[in-house]
Amino acid sequence: MEPTMISAVQTDPIVAVSTPSGMGGIAVVRLSGKDADKVLGKCWKGVALDGIASHSAHLGKVLLEDDSVLDEVVLTFFKGPRSFTGEDVFEISCHGSRWIQRELVNLLVRHGARAAAPGEFTQRAFMNGRMDLAQAEGVIDLISASSKASHRMAMRQANGRFTIYLDNLRDRLIEFASLLELELDFSEEEVEFADRKRLRDLADELLGVLHRLAASYSTGRSLKDGVPVVIAGAPNAGKSTLLNQLLEEEKAIVSDVPGTTRDIIEDTCEVNGILFRFIDTAGLRDTADIVERIGIERAEDRLSRASIILWLLDTTGDTDNQLKEILNRVGELPDASHLLVCNKVDLANNCESEKYSPAEAGQGESLCGADAAAESLFGKETAHLFAACMSISASEGYGIDELKGVMTSLACKEYNPDTDIILTNGRHYAAILRGAEALSRARAALDTGLSADFIAQDVRETLHHLATLTGTISTPDLLASIFSRFCIGK
Repeated sequence: MEPTMISAVQTDPIVAVSTPSGMGGIAVVRLSGKDADKVLGKCWKGVALDGIASHSAHLGKVLLEDDSVLDEVVLTFFKGPRSFTGEDVFEISCHGSRWIQRELVNLLVRHGARAAAPGEFTQRAFMNGRMDLAQAEGVIDLISASSKASHRMAMRQANGRFTIYLDNLRDRLIEFASLLELELDFSEEEVEFADRKRLRDLADELLGVLHRLAASYSTGRSLKDGVPVVIAGAPNAGKSTLLNQLLEEEKAIVSDVPGTTRDIIEDTCEVNGILFRFIDTAGLRDTADIVERIGIERAEDRLSRASIILWLLDTTGDTDNQLKEILNRVGELPDASHLLVCNKVDLANNCESEKYSPAEAGQGESLCGADAAAESLFGKETAHLFAACMSISASEGYGIDELKGVMTSLACKEYNPDTDIILTNGRHYAAILRGAEALSRARAALDTGLSADFIAQDVRETLHHLATLTGTISTPDLLASIFSRFCIGK
């Protein structure tokens, strides 16, 4: 959809359905703008709209042009500026018939309203100072939140926590810049108002904050879109059985015949408040079967993009060759967290996997036993490649809850989605990176003894990039691009 250009505050009345498209018990039609009461008054039968109390609800009827009743509705009024958009807003709760919704919007358009553009209600809220740009983007994320973690992150952004965090950061930078600017005013006297050591310490502190924010983006995107978890291993290691256990449904075909899974099987599931995207892959082996080979190539592609890889080891089979194959591949995938999952421990005879049982493997909140367990299999040189080493029975459900606990810990890494500020927006990430680059130049300039004017220029650039996050500095093209991603009624 092409972005709608709205570069200035518009006040004409706009209307749209605010509830999801389709049929339901009720639907909400939102009307906002100057003279919205006059538009609605042409078809409203109920309490007088002149002088209606703000934040009040009223039962009434909506009439068509021939005075026939379109619907009996509940009208809620919000007086500007104490409304979502900052304007007078009427929300009409009607029955959920698609025809009623469509006809009510068309009726209000015929009486003088305009059909709202995508995101125009939220854009008016931004333009009228009801929220900043970061909060507006938080509204988008809040609407699309698909897990507890993504909901918490979106709520912190929508309610202004991210903005407060940025404002505190900008205040520190302004302090930095003001000292340098003061020197520039007295440059002829060669006076240094800014202690260089203090400036270096402040720059180091602020760079640490920016770098941590930037580093959080990878975690934030995974938590928002679903943490990609690939289940890999030899044919018949129990990958499909494990997928079914994690999803708690029969998603994949389970068979004793090696090579049953020939293509990618993928589904999402919320575990401990985090959305995971589980991916079952074809068994990794050399094969002459063309179809199976295609499946293995797709599996290798998914492995390269995974955040977490569950390497299934069939403890009833040839563990030595399986371990060699796993170890060869782990070294080629440094960006993922690797878990060695020893499966079928209920069937293995005299299986050494008992010595790295779930209790000893440091599962759940702690991963402290992972190194010792992996070391017993691979040796000290390569054990560090694995975040955890676990024993399960995918068919019996043994160890599955502990496995979920370890995956939850790895998905969040050092960030807590319930309390930390975590980047989830690509635009924010780019702005933080550019701001950090500019501040790094200022920090380097302090070390080399450059004059205050060069340092101040880089600090001002850092402030500029941070200002684009909240919309203090914005352009019509940027606003149009952001708000075009909203649904029509928001």
